Amino acid sequence: MNIKKNELIALISKIRRDIGHKDVEVGISHLIFDENEGNLLIITPDRPEKSVIIGKGGWVVGRLREELGINSIHVEANSDFIVPVYQMKIALVKLEKIISDYSHAEKEPLINLSNLLNSRIKNPYTVESLIEKLQKTPTKSNKIRRDENNSKKIGANIKKTQKDRYDEIRADNNKRGHTAVVALSGGVDSGVSLLIAKMLGFNPLAVTVNPGKIILPPYFRTSAENLTKKLGVNHHYLDVDMQEIIDGSLEGRFHPCGMCSKTIEETILTYARENNISFLIYGDLLSTGANSFQKEGDVLRINLPAALSLKKREVKNISLKWGMKKTTGYGCPLIREVHKNQPHMRRFSIQRVLRETRSGVLEPGEALAQIITPNW
Repeated sequence: MNIKKNELIALISKIRRDIGHKDVEVGISHLIFDENEGNLLIITPDRPEKSVIIGKGGWVVGRLREELGINSIHVEANSDFIVPVYQMKIALVKLEKIISDYSHAEKEPLINLSNLLNSRIKNPYTVESLIEKLQKTPTKSNKIRRDENNSKKIGANIKKTQKDRYDEIRADNNKRGHTAVVALSGGVDSGVSLLIAKMLGFNPLAVTVNPGKIILPPYFRTSAENLTKKLGVNHHYLDVDMQEIIDGSLEGRFHPCGMCSKTIEETILTYARENNISFLIYGDLLSTGANSFQKEGDVLRINLPAALSLKKREVKNISLKWGMKKTTGYGCPLIREVHKNQPHMRRFSIQRVLRETRSGVLEPGEALAQIITPNW
């Protein structure tokens, strides 16, 4: 299907007139059409032009999709990519300085990450281009990629032949030794980080800190275990006692998230040091630019989604393609109980959501959906 920009602009203008919208200039920078999936991405110069194409209540873009007979249309403003591209350029400068500090074997995944950053800087518009680049990344430990992505039903049950291949890959990984620990919570941010780390050749070891069911519920554990099995990645649990944090937050003395995160990070960092593992990878989306690479003694912390300036929507898209199940609601069972028992604590959770919104990680609509969720 050949979609021409001028013809599309004319069609959008006609739709706006037909449904009684104001006749205004339609601005489109360029189009990206995925013929296999039937998805159209429209890039506009700025957000006002984006609003023109979407229309009130999404009427214009909805009619446009029907007229074109395609599966979906997504509209993005080019102005929204200026800051992320700048952040990735800063991250790339920091990474290229770091690479020289490591041995040849340890450099491979860092060089692959550098190449991926370069590729994403050139085309920041679609997460599909990121995945395509990852699939072509040559690594010694990435045999799983071809098997997994040749199937259209990635989230389907693992076939016996694939399971045998996973066992083979896991055995090979054990021989080579792990170069990175990935902090795996069972959520999509850390899950996508593990996937990307695997594809880049880090030969990751997934580590999940277990403070008990009120912070790490069974569905998080199941999600983490399913993903590590699918990727052929070894997975360890580290038990910790957070009873003081649980009790104090339920009593309303403090908000639990900061103290919980600190305990988890200290536990995993200690584990990485004790096992002489050079890289520690997190699913942090906020610490962008130079802050996405932080030396903590002899361990390099890599905030992988932040380094790639991924948005929450992009992380979710990647996770869906790989069959990861999303969780509903905000946070863990503990924070929901805190909100219920100590309503004044909700404002601090809202501030955390707004921080992600200010950074551009969350769209306002996504933030609102988190805040007004029934179990908030």
